Amino acid sequence: MYSQVQREQCIACGLCQLRAPELFDYDTEGIAFYRLDHNQGQAPIPAAQLAAFKQAYRACPTGAIKRQNKPFTTKN
Repeated sequence: MYSQVQREQCIACGLCQLRAPELFDYDTEGIAFYRLDHNQGQAPIPAAQLAAFKQAYRACPTGAIKRQNKPFTTKN
């Protein structure tokens, strides 16, 4: 599974990093990004981090965290 944060939807609430600090971080503007590949959506979520990812994904109040079974083709 792959992930990417839709920057325009992120409200910088902090829940994703709280739930999955190995997977999410914030830029200088406070907007979240998927840290394993700097939000490119090309690096798979490590199996050991899937439970944390699911917690972050479900906690995101705006649905800014996206997931899919193949790498993302668009850059955000």
